[in-house]
Parts: sequence; C-alpha cells; structure tokens
Amino acid sequence: MKTLLPYLRQYKKETILAPLFKLLEASFELLVPLVMAKIIDVGIANRDKKYVMLMCLLMVSLGVVGMICSFTAQFFSAKAAVGVSTKLRHALFAHIQSFSFTELDTMGTSTLITRMTSDVNQVQNGVNMTLRLFLRSPCVVFGAMIMAFTIDFKSALVFVGTIPLLSLVVFGIMAITMPLYKKAQSGLDRVLSVTRENLTGVRVIRAFNKEPEERIRFEENNRALTVMQKKVGKISGLMNPITYVIVNAATVLLIWQGAFRVDTGVITQGELIALVNYMSQILVELVKLANLIVTITKALASANRVDSIMELETSMPDTAAAESRKEDTIVIETDPLEKRTGNQQNNAPADEAVRFDHVSLTYKNAGEESLTDIDFSVKRGETIGIIGGTGSGKSSLVNLIPRFYDATNGRVIINGVDVKDYPLHSLRDKVGVVLQKATLFKGTIRENLLWGNKNASDELLNEALEISQAKEFVEKKEDGLMTQVAQGGKNLSGGQRQRLTIARALVKKPDILILDDSASALDFATDAKLRKAIREMDGNMTVFIVSQRTSSIMYADRIVVLDDGKVAGMGTHGELLKTCAVYQEIYQSQFKKAKEA
Repeated sequence: MKTLLPYLRQYKKETILAPLFKLLEASFELLVPLVMAKIIDVGIANRDKKYVMLMCLLMVSLGVVGMICSFTAQFFSAKAAVGVSTKLRHALFAHIQSFSFTELDTMGTSTLITRMTSDVNQVQNGVNMTLRLFLRSPCVVFGAMIMAFTIDFKSALVFVGTIPLLSLVVFGIMAITMPLYKKAQSGLDRVLSVTRENLTGVRVIRAFNKEPEERIRFEENNRALTVMQKKVGKISGLMNPITYVIVNAATVLLIWQGAFRVDTGVITQGELIALVNYMSQILVELVKLANLIVTITKALASANRVDSIMELETSMPDTAAAESRKEDTIVIETDPLEKRTGNQQNNAPADEAVRFDHVSLTYKNAGEESLTDIDFSVKRGETIGIIGGTGSGKSSLVNLIPRFYDATNGRVIINGVDVKDYPLHSLRDKVGVVLQKATLFKGTIRENLLWGNKNASDELLNEALEISQAKEFVEKKEDGLMTQVAQGGKNLSGGQRQRLTIARALVKKPDILILDDSASALDFATDAKLRKAIREMDGNMTVFIVSQRTSSIMYADRIVVLDDGKVAGMGTHGELLKTCAVYQEIYQSQFKKAKEA
C-alpha cells in the first residue's frame, strides 16, 4: 500500500474533493426521510395538497443536487484512480526494466505481466471505490443513527444494537477473505504462465501431438484457481444475506416497537416511516460497504503484490549512472573514467578492447559455477570465435560483456575500465548484441532496424542489410524497407529474422559486436558470405562469434574453446587442431575424414 501514497499525493485536490462531494450527497440524502415525515404528518394528515406538492418539489430538488454532487465526486475519483494507476503502471514498468536477467529469470514473465495488468487494475478499482464510498457509507450509517435519535431516543436504540453487529460481520468476513484473495491472484499467475507457454509453444505442442496433455495441465491449474475463487466467493457471498437478515430483523423490531409508540402518541406515523427509511438507508449503505470492502480487499492484496515487485532491488545496480547524475556530467567518452575509477585502469594496453580477468559466474540458486576462472584479453579489431558443447558456457561468457549478468568473481574490463564502472546506457551503446533467439517487433523493417540507431540514414540501413545478407530478400519485398513485420517476426523465416537482427546490430556501429549463435538458421553459403562481409567491414570493430559450427569460427583471429565452463583451449584453427582434444572432437564430428580428404 505504501507504493500508492506517493502517487496519491499528486492528486491531493481530487482525493479531497471526491469524498467531500460524496459527503454532501449523503447529507442531502439524510434529509429526505424528514421531508417524507412532514408530507405524511402535515400534508396528508391535513389534506393540504399545496404543502404536499411543495415538499415533493423540495425532495426532487434534494435528489437533483445530490445527483450533481455524485457526478462531481465520480469525476474526481475517476481522475485520481486512473491517474494513480497510470503512473503506478509506468513506474512498475520502469522498475522492471531496471532488473537484470537474474531477476527476470527468477520472477518469470507471466507473474510480471499479471502484476502490471490485473493487479494494477484491481488497485485502480480500489482507489476509485474508496474515494467514492469509504467515507460516504459510514457517514450515512452513523448519520442515519443520529437522525433517528433526533426523532425518538428509545426507537433509535435498535440502531445502536444493529450497527455493531453488522460491523462485526463485515470486518470479520474481510479478515478471512483478504489472504484468500492473495492466494487466488497467485493461482491466476499459474494459469497465465501455462496459457503463455501453450500460446508461444503451440507449434511444438502440435508437432508432438501434446494437445491432450497440455489441455489437462491447463484444466488442472484452472480448476485449482476456480476452487480457490469459489471458496473466497462463498465466504464473501455470506456478507449480503447475513446483513439483510440482521437489518430486516431490526426493521421488524423497529416497526413492532414503533407501532406501540405511535399508538400511545409518543411519535407520529410520519416519524415512524422516517425511522424505517433510515433503517433502509443503513441496509443499502452497508451492502455497498460490504461490496466496497471486497473490492478494497482485492485491491490491497494486489497492491501488496505490486509492492513486492517495487521493493525487489536489482542485483546489478547502475551505480555509475547514479554518480554521473550527481555530478551532472557523463564522464565516459574515450573511457578514461579517471574521475570515478582512479587507479582501476590497471595500465591496460592501449589496443586492448576486452579483458576477462579471472572471471567466474554462478547463476542465482545454481548448484555450481557456469564459468570458472576465465582469463584472456582481446585486442581492438580482433575476431574471436567461441565454441564448445551444449551447456559449456558460451552464451554466459558473452553475456558478461554488456553486463546482462555480473561476474560473481573476477572482472570484465572494456577499454581498461571495469564494466561495473560504466553507466549501463554508455556500456550498451558500445556493444551490439545479436542474441540466440532472433526477436523482431511489430512494425516495418525500417522501424526494426532503427532500434540500433534512430538517426540512421537509408545509406547506412542498406549497408547493414548488405553485410548481413538481408538486402536480397528485402529488395524482393513489394514495400522494401516499409514491409510490415508481424509481432515476433512471425511472417518471416528463421533465417530472414536472424539476418535482420544482425543488420539491426550493425546499424548501431558498435565498438564490440557479439553474434551469439545468430547464424544457426543460415545455410553454409550464406553464413560464409556473412562472415566474409563482416571481416571486410571498415573500422576497428571487435567481434565475438559464438557458434557450434567450426565452419563459422575457423577463420577467426583466435578461437576460445569452452568445456564445462572452463577454457579448454585457445588459439587459431590450425593450432587448436594440433593441441586441443575438445576442439578436435567437435571438428571431426562435423567434418569426418577431413584430414584424409
């Protein structure tokens, strides 16, 4: 709940005016039974039609004024609720964007999506209903009781006994259902997770004919959610009937007692009707309050879930950027970082681009290290091939360069500076990454390429397409660069998506280019053309090529062979064929009898 307070403070006017106008509406509503009593006791008793019409006109006026107050309150409460939820969703999204891959892996995508959509919507409804009814309903309840005392003290004692009993029921049910609603939201997370897996993996599910099993898995999770929601619903559903029974019993008692007092002349018939009307008002408002408490219970459970995300700190804080903001300057240009790093330069060679200084990496909750004591340096303009078996740590190694993960031991140094001393935006401006999974976004090909450099010219875009071997198929498209790309690039083949993601990285003109198994969908001829074009590029770009194909990295300046997270060998293709058993095994498995040929 504490997450909401800073955003509610931005809507002080609305959070004050909305309840205020609701209280005004309640005040006018409390006057209506008194007007009705006057109509009965004076107008009808004396057969005074003019008085009855006058009082009816007054009652209509009270209704109209109350309606205007209600609309005004609704406007302010809606403005505050929507504004708070919008700012909260933006803040939550920004906070999630600050997470490292570690937090994203731990939390899971489906949970984060639920927090940003369903939970924030519940918070919005809770804020809206609270501003509208949280003060109004108690005001009407206690106001009706006070007005009843002004009519007849003895009859009003029925109200004194009824209201605490109703409060006990309402707040008791709230205390029981609040933790259950939290469990229900967690169950929704699981259903969304299964749904997301089924939708994103629909091709694999159909290929293996697993529709029945996945349907059963979905039904089990959905059934568990249904059972939980039914349980909560049954408990919440008791609120209305119990409150109706209590209030109607109180009304019967009021009429029974009031009849004797009317008969003895203590109160008038109109005053008895007014007392019954006040009891009806209490019934209506307590039903509203009961429903409000259900909404608030859901909102509080959702707010706590949002809080848990907002309180989660990234394991990879951008401390360098924070220091830069304090100094009102960005220090990194040619990477001296002298102001912050001091003696951390380590007298690195001028031509050294990247250095892995005894680096080890252990993923969160992992039993053992994924990388162990990686120690080598890379010169500017070098092309480094990284190869190894599945699970050997190839992607883990290159993910340390743009700081997707932080090394648990040792340091990764770029241009003589520890990557932790760079503001993340400056570090990632230097690095172009093409991940294993080729991801494109809905829009045109041009819009996707401009992710690398929003100011790129057509000449630069065409150059990147040519180097990535994507120009040929783009030119064949009727709309060329303006061809629409479906979400995730589903209207393109795997090879086309990979070539466009490579082009997107090249448009960036990075100092360091990482190709993480990004040519796996390309045929050997296209892969060879791609590697040749990258080698012939102008500039002094350092290139890391991660691949399981020896043909993709055999012409690299150096090849790093990984085995179970350790460097098993390092050198040129020819050197490794002579000295590294792991590389020999990989090569021979792909080029049988190559030596004899």
